[in-house]
Amino acid sequence: MSVTRSAVESPPVAQRLPARRAWVPWLILLGYLAGAVCVTWRLWAHPASVAQTGDTPDVDLFAWFMRYNATAVAHGHLPALFTVAMNAPRGINLMWNTSFLLPGVVLAPVTLLAGAQTSLTVMLVLGMAGSAASLFWVLRRWGASMTAAALGGAVYGFSPAIVNSGIGHYHLQFAALPPLIIDAVLRIVTGRGRAARTGIWLGLLVAAQLFIGEELLADTAIASLVLVAVLVAGYHTEVRARVRGVAIGGLAAVAVVLVIGGHALWVQFHGPLTQHNHPVGADPFTNRAAFFVNPSATLLFHTSASAASATAYSRGLSEYLAYLGWPLLVVLVYASVRYFRDPKVRAAAVTWAALELLSFGGGTMTSGSWFYLPGWLLPFHWLQGSPVLSQVLPDRLSILADGAAAAVLAFSLDLARSSRRPAWNWRHGSIPVAIAVIAVLPLIPMPYQAAPTTPVPAGWQTAFARLDLPPRDRVLVVPVGSARRPQALRWQADTGEPATMIGGYFVGPNKEGQQMVYIPGPTTEASQYLDALWQGWPNQGSLPKGLMQSDLAYWRPAAVVAVTGTRTELGRYLISVFGRPTFDVGQVLAWRLPANDAR
Repeated sequence: MSVTRSAVESPPVAQRLPARRAWVPWLILLGYLAGAVCVTWRLWAHPASVAQTGDTPDVDLFAWFMRYNATAVAHGHLPALFTVAMNAPRGINLMWNTSFLLPGVVLAPVTLLAGAQTSLTVMLVLGMAGSAASLFWVLRRWGASMTAAALGGAVYGFSPAIVNSGIGHYHLQFAALPPLIIDAVLRIVTGRGRAARTGIWLGLLVAAQLFIGEELLADTAIASLVLVAVLVAGYHTEVRARVRGVAIGGLAAVAVVLVIGGHALWVQFHGPLTQHNHPVGADPFTNRAAFFVNPSATLLFHTSASAASATAYSRGLSEYLAYLGWPLLVVLVYASVRYFRDPKVRAAAVTWAALELLSFGGGTMTSGSWFYLPGWLLPFHWLQGSPVLSQVLPDRLSILADGAAAAVLAFSLDLARSSRRPAWNWRHGSIPVAIAVIAVLPLIPMPYQAAPTTPVPAGWQTAFARLDLPPRDRVLVVPVGSARRPQALRWQADTGEPATMIGGYFVGPNKEGQQMVYIPGPTTEASQYLDALWQGWPNQGSLPKGLMQSDLAYWRPAAVVAVTGTRTELGRYLISVFGRPTFDVGQVLAWRLPANDAR
């Protein structure tokens, strides 16, 4: 038996359970499910119209994508990878947006029957419970005891990185596939599985993750490379003997991915509206040292000072992902050093450390006048310019880092319990288990805070019924939409109207091909002016007539639907441009424009 295989064989504590205890794993999985329901319980009172507070624009965007995917399924086909249902006439490339294609298709019946927001709440439950169950299964497969694997799965599935991602980033919060992908990679490298069959399984997992969230797939690839590098460094002779099997497994995986996702990747990199760079800005999405020890208000154990510090983070709680807490950090560091000779602990510990280091990004780090670290000393500095990794936000590597930390905790816990020292053998290792449980207590999440979604305006559906527009006719909805308040996306997600909308909230390329957020026309002044009037912001002045006419000539709307009244500043402005409304109903003014102005 090779060293690589023997290094990961199951120890006695992880042997198959007797038949009378076969129910234990199911009880653990039910515990994960119950925990996920507890975190989301406030959302279940009115699942179709209540969402978690925090990153409202992204929640509305995901609701729109769920509706778009469900509508495609309802018409008997899969969602298109490029659509003008938003941002007409230019459209959006769904492969460059967080379009959540696979969950949207799978949950299409739920969306059509109970609403897009209900589907998103289901995904929150599946994200936490599924991620925990996935790592639990993988840890058991690689030799962890039932207790250690259950604790490790809980640490991963209910980590602050996953729970906080659920505030608006559903494509990151559903992290059930990365442990399975890494498991398949390790089985190919170590020879634990048949190369071709495991490669096919790996390809299916990668293809599925491609249509859930590409960024998490890239993070998983980084974690896999680190793990494989550790194996190669420690067992280079044995791994070298596995080259043929690795090649077979890798080729099988690539073939499956290309068959399933090849067209989608072509559309992304060679189709319409391809783009580069990422809208990071001056304050990048990176972790900071304080984030690891300052708990936010999303955790049960926090102080008002720590919660205020976390809330003040400019990127929001959905990007506050690094927290592990002093107790767990101390245990992880001690366990990594104490059991470093164990190959499983060593591989998990090096991966954890590497991912946490990468999560600091590649920019210069400073703290007042006493600390200065140039960016070129950070490893991510040398990765951030590559074609794919330039789209990766470093702080989100915390999700995979928490999985590696959970593996360190699980494997080292089993080693501590199996120690021959009498002090550690009291009641079969109860002391190590107690220490591990105490270390993870600070990670217990609070239930999500909930708030009603933006209600559909009175008269909205009646207005579109009276307009009776063909699905391809473009509608200019006011408010047009912005990164802060994309209300029209929410109304479209809840009602399916309009079928084709000008503007929205998305990412797309500017004239130079750089990725930007919210580019509704040849200029942004017209849409921003309309949104400012709708918000009632003072001192807007008057928009030069040429700018509005230029954007209207580009948009060529068949109708204009504005959520306002005739006596508001916005209403008076729209009347000056389009004349008196064709009709008004409820809170909505509607104009049907001449046919020669629409396409």
